[in-house]
Amino acid sequence: MSSLQIIIAPDPRLLKISKPVSEINKKIKYLLDDMLEIMYKSNGIGLAAPQVGILSRLIVMDCSDKNNNKKPLKFINPEILNTSRETSEFEEGCLSLPTQFAKVERPEVVLVKYKDENGKNNKKKFYGLEATCLQHEIDHLNGKLFVDHISKLKRNRIFQKLLKHKKQRIKKS
Repeated sequence: MSSLQIIIAPDPRLLKISKPVSEINKKIKYLLDDMLEIMYKSNGIGLAAPQVGILSRLIVMDCSDKNNNKKPLKFINPEILNTSRETSEFEEGCLSLPTQFAKVERPEVVLVKYKDENGKNNKKKFYGLEATCLQHEIDHLNGKLFVDHISKLKRNRIFQKLLKHKKQRIKKS
């Protein structure tokens, strides 16, 4: 059972830039497993370490069809090398911005280099939802949120709702 908790925006920790992981050890592997567990429990498709208060360049993701065909992916120090000119638009949500959604346009294809949990270097193209999810999570590593890609008016509206949501959660606990 994981002791990690998802940080809810607005929170200054979500705006910080994460540090590269220098050594892949048991602690990092356990952390990635814990992040996957939290992501699945929260019905998410991606989670970045800053969302659980850890400023390391770590991401977990699973954009599978959810019919018990889990295809978890773990990324250490992911870096976007190239993006397509073609874009696609998805309605994005975020575990750190519960119940808030907005349409975001991003490159449809990304070429990403990263290490897996065994320290192996990988370079892979991601398409569609996976490409969007990966860009969303890498944004977290760089202190950005999906709402940074929408109009100021919509962003302010979302943050007003989140503050209200946060106050209600504090009253309940």
